[in-house]
Amino acid sequence: MKYLDFESHYDRFPKTKVNGHTAITGWDAIVSKLVNVVAGKHVVAVDTYPGVYDEEVLPQLKKLQPTLIIEMNDIFKDSKTINEQIKYQMTDDRVFGNMYYGKITDFIDVDKLEKAKETIKETEGLVLVYGFGAYLVEDYDVAIYLDMARWEIQMRMRKGMPNFKADNPNEDQLRKFKRGYFFEWRIADKHKVKYFDRIDYFIDTNKVDEPKMITKQAMDDALDAVVKTPFRTVPYFDPGVWGGQWMKEVCGLPEDAPNYAWSFDGVPEENSVLFDFAGTSLEFPAMDVVLLRPQELLGPQVFSRFGAEFPIRFDFLDTMEGQNLSLQVHPLTEYAKKQFGISYTQDESYYILDAKEDATVYLGLKEGIEPKAMIGDLRKANRGDNSFDAEAYINKFPAKKHDHYLIPAGTCHCSGTGAMVLEISATPYIFTFKLWDWDRLGMDGLPRPVHIDHGEKVIQWNRTTPWVKEHLVNAFYPVETERQDATVEHTGLHELEFIETRRYSFDQPSLHETNNTVHMLNLVEGKEALISSPDGEFEPFEVHYAETFIIPANVKKYTIAPTGRSIGDTIKVIKAYVRS
Repeated sequence: MKYLDFESHYDRFPKTKVNGHTAITGWDAIVSKLVNVVAGKHVVAVDTYPGVYDEEVLPQLKKLQPTLIIEMNDIFKDSKTINEQIKYQMTDDRVFGNMYYGKITDFIDVDKLEKAKETIKETEGLVLVYGFGAYLVEDYDVAIYLDMARWEIQMRMRKGMPNFKADNPNEDQLRKFKRGYFFEWRIADKHKVKYFDRIDYFIDTNKVDEPKMITKQAMDDALDAVVKTPFRTVPYFDPGVWGGQWMKEVCGLPEDAPNYAWSFDGVPEENSVLFDFAGTSLEFPAMDVVLLRPQELLGPQVFSRFGAEFPIRFDFLDTMEGQNLSLQVHPLTEYAKKQFGISYTQDESYYILDAKEDATVYLGLKEGIEPKAMIGDLRKANRGDNSFDAEAYINKFPAKKHDHYLIPAGTCHCSGTGAMVLEISATPYIFTFKLWDWDRLGMDGLPRPVHIDHGEKVIQWNRTTPWVKEHLVNAFYPVETERQDATVEHTGLHELEFIETRRYSFDQPSLHETNNTVHMLNLVEGKEALISSPDGEFEPFEVHYAETFIIPANVKKYTIAPTGRSIGDTIKVIKAYVRS
């Protein structure tokens, strides 16, 4: 192999086993089951997450032979009215909007809903209420829910699927994502959580014409199971203009893509989970775990601070044989709150998982620069008047394997070429103000969005070379020195950031305690490791090199040990958690 001296066993489809249940697969079997379920019933409500293909599902449900079908799409206000209602959230920007904190009923035509309820009462025989918001009819006998993984929704958007109640099949993908992120997914998640306890069956339609159905009890047991054991989310990978070749090899990705720029492996807001029911896997958004088992997953302190949100994010940035990332900066918390309605910002860091000899990281400002001159040169460059001389203004540091660069909000930064970055950061991941993109276009042939107006308001001009070297570059020191089973180093993050990161190096079983808070880890060195319970509380869980895994707060103690090909070797894990 080019980048590793061993065969990678990276698992792209990690599963959590759920005992005691089976799934029903295929439309024929599902419809056959539902025919019996709805026999003698009056109303069956089939609610959907925005992104489910109605053209796939509805013809199958018609086989139940309902007397009346009510499609919820007709009960919503018209698209023009909805667009006007969310005008403030959508903004004119391609990327940034404002969070919508309302609910689904804000967009329902109340008169149409009341009329539908009256029609249902007057109808004899089976009534099928179908679509996003179906449970709003309230009086139903059978409730079915069709969930959808966030990444699959994005893939469908790229293929031309419009946003909910929007005639925008060919719109810029960034704007489609923005509408989902700031509007659709917020109200859809609230709606799902509100009615969750009244659902009877869940159907996974992430793969077209390969539906799988489980009972509510099976779903409850799956959610209970996943917060009692280490688990992984399902990673996804995407090409980009600056992307590299490392992930293609190490993560076993398809060769047909020109590169892979980034991966989310450990981002519940975006990733999904696979539940294995007697050999049949169903895919659900990882946010279901966060929203429906928040205390068990996050722990009481993290939950009380962030609510039902997962505050830590691990992702990959691959520039091995690629290009520099865009020069960028993240907003300070106060700015993010005022501008976008979010309660915390994207403090982050770059942990160097691998690097070529000439790898670099751009971080912080050089001494003596003039802010007006730098902003002026950025504006000229983005107008196309001249190129931006990044090295005249930004520090450029050599990057080597296991370095850790800390990037509190307000610090100018980007990875240079030749680096494989494990980005460890706070979760609000789209609030990046690009300042300069190296005179290039995106893979869609369009200039990538640049936000100098935002950026100049948050750049911390006092973070210059001496301060950066002292506080942000490999600010390691030993901790937990009393331990005999591991060498432990504090690697970050900076005191301005709420995440603590520690690196553990060991060649024997190493005991860890969650202290009632969620842990996120990655095996940054070593072929494989085994996570086990000292008290037998969960089944042993194997992880492989570069895999991110989550330890729920519910798991009080766990042991990590070299296993298989790593026995006798020193392995390393990086652990992140919210500081108390």
